[in-house]
Amino acid sequence: MRAIRFHSAGGPEVLRLDELPAPAPGAGEVRVALAFAGVNFIDTYLRSGLYPPGPLPAVAGKEGAGTIDAVGAGVEGLRVGDQVAFFDAAGSYAERVAIPAARALPVPPGLGLDLAAALPLQGMTADYLVRTIGRVGAGDAVLVHAAAGGVGRLAVQLAKALGALVLGTCSTDAKAAVAREAGCDHVVRYDRTDFAEEVLHLTGGRGCDLVLDGVGRATFAASVRATRVRGTLVVYGQSSGMIEPFSPRPVLGSRTLVSATLFDYARDPEELAQRWTPARGRVRRPSRSGSLEAACRTP
Repeated sequence: MRAIRFHSAGGPEVLRLDELPAPAPGAGEVRVALAFAGVNFIDTYLRSGLYPPGPLPAVAGKEGAGTIDAVGAGVEGLRVGDQVAFFDAAGSYAERVAIPAARALPVPPGLGLDLAAALPLQGMTADYLVRTIGRVGAGDAVLVHAAAGGVGRLAVQLAKALGALVLGTCSTDAKAAVAREAGCDHVVRYDRTDFAEEVLHLTGGRGCDLVLDGVGRATFAASVRATRVRGTLVVYGQSSGMIEPFSPRPVLGSRTLVSATLFDYARDPEELAQRWTPARGRVRRPSRSGSLEAACRTP
């Protein structure tokens, strides 16, 4: 089978198309013939060495969707021909991938494999950020960085569905239009203005109850200022780089800082199933911008 691997850490130039034997599913595993592989920021973190990639060479990618074409010993409830998605495979840029059966996400009728491949990591991330950590409710003020991006756009829709006032940041007018379409009440161009000052102005000086920051180094200090006293700032990514070390008390004051990853919020089969059900909600086709739209249900 064909697979895209990196033999050393680096930029996109280290990716190579290799021929490998198709994996045989072990006990408790299923093999998936991929229709689509998801492409996410975490793929670049692993490829560049920002996150430990494990032994090299390694197949890139963690997310995808397709059809089960082989079943290992002891697997119950799944069979050849079932369509599944996943978000934590050991390499999804390949024609075949073996995954634990317990991590396979059944694709519901009516959801195409293209959207099923793009939804797990981003959709379930938005779900745990907004519902589990943020516990967002009516009247809360929520700031979403990169509000026109994959996780951002879904988080905006979910927070809005829960009754929150949603503020979003972005860097272009085209992205601002996408963020407004997703449901942002206010959109701030952080490349043109001090977004923390603008957030404080829009919230009457109070700041936001919840700030979702997947950007990291470039936004962290201002994100703290945009978070209200006794509010919560969640750092779940670092597209601009790792945050520099700091002393918590003088920087944070009486604010809660959470560092989070989806892999810790979908650890066992029961939690994964609960996370996947609202995350796949009502899914619409991508708009002309190409971004996935999903109006997530709430339980």
